[in-house]
Amino acid sequence: MNSVTPDTASNTASANTAETLTTRVEFWFDPMCPWAWMTSRWVDEVSRQRDIDITWNVMSLAILNENNEQDESHQQLFVTALSYVRLITAAKELHGSELVKPLYDAIGGRIHPGGEKDFDAIVAGALVDVGLDADFARYAQSEEFDAQLRASHSGGIDRVGQDVGTPVIAVNGVAFFGPVISPAPTGEAALTLWDGVVAVTSYPGFFELKRSRTTGPVFA
Repeated sequence: MNSVTPDTASNTASANTAETLTTRVEFWFDPMCPWAWMTSRWVDEVSRQRDIDITWNVMSLAILNENNEQDESHQQLFVTALSYVRLITAAKELHGSELVKPLYDAIGGRIHPGGEKDFDAIVAGALVDVGLDADFARYAQSEEFDAQLRASHSGGIDRVGQDVGTPVIAVNGVAFFGPVISPAPTGEAALTLWDGVVAVTSYPGFFELKRSRTTGPVFA
């Protein structure tokens, strides 16, 4: 029979408490989506106030809609969106997952609050921000890591179904689409929303809660 000293028991209890208090969050995003951007800013705010371990993953609106008929403007939008996702996927595969969120921030910050439209300028500036060489931009048009991209996309969308969009979030293994919010709450309001969303989505029989949007993305 193994004996347990007081110190050992105390250390084990502390480790178990730390494990219990840490919330595991997985976040899937397409950098072109302004609503995913808003939600990601909210999750960032929550992570500054709570013990949250976040894994950031790409998903793709282009892949999600590849079997749907699209008008010309949406087709071009999805081509551009896929290029950003390919770039982030390449960065992850070649330089590690720790680069995913900084590159998302660098790209999304230019597209959404920054209002930039020039694809080449957005990519060039983002690569500078994260310390990658300018020629890394070639991966935005490369199919080299498309298998990994699709695997990441499926890792999120397979948990919630095809009839949703981005973002997809999983909290301690329970996945859901959204929430769609504007503007992103801060301070105590961010925590109140977080606790409410986690509580509602933790019920296995919960599927949908929705109302019409009355405002667009508010980035300020």
